[in-house]
Amino acid sequence: MTNRLITLACVGLACLALSGCQVMQGEAGASLDEGRFGDPTMHNHLVMTGQRSYVEELSSRFVAEVPTTITFAFDSAALSQQARAVLRQQAQWINRFPEVRFSVYGHTDLVGSAAYNQSLGLRRARAAVGYLVNQGVDRNRLEALVSLGETQPLVATDGREQRNRRTVTEVQGFVQSHPMVLDGRYADIVYRSYAGDRAGGGD
Repeated sequence: MTNRLITLACVGLACLALSGCQVMQGEAGASLDEGRFGDPTMHNHLVMTGQRSYVEELSSRFVAEVPTTITFAFDSAALSQQARAVLRQQAQWINRFPEVRFSVYGHTDLVGSAAYNQSLGLRRARAAVGYLVNQGVDRNRLEALVSLGETQPLVATDGREQRNRRTVTEVQGFVQSHPMVLDGRYADIVYRSYAGDRAGGGD
């Protein structure tokens, strides 16, 4: 396990060094690809259409206003009561922004094989998505449902660690067919609830 942890760290450093040498050679927006969804073309589209800054602004709001992470028991994809409470908060926030797409990423700790952890991470992501859908979130807005398995631990240990056994929900982009997006009204989407909050409105 220790050797595998060291190997993952070395691979990450090597990729970082390589990307540093190629910053000027990738396509526009490639530097925004954090290595998770792995789709520079999508990021390129966001940059070229002027959406990227609005996505980043909305992402910052989401992180500041809602817990984005839930954790799991060892070798389990079952949602605890605490996880369900967090997902309910996420669903309430997501439902306020019908023009926005989200991603859910599954993670594990380093106990067990890489293949098993890939499957377990996916089951955790699916459990989170299923609960969000049950809370009224449109399944079509929950994209890039992937498993990162054991590859991105929060805590560097090859033992059991609950903080590594998690799913993370993130803002992914905009629903391109939505009328407000077609009109380019990104700022109206991002800032709409600020005025309501200042006026005493909201949930």
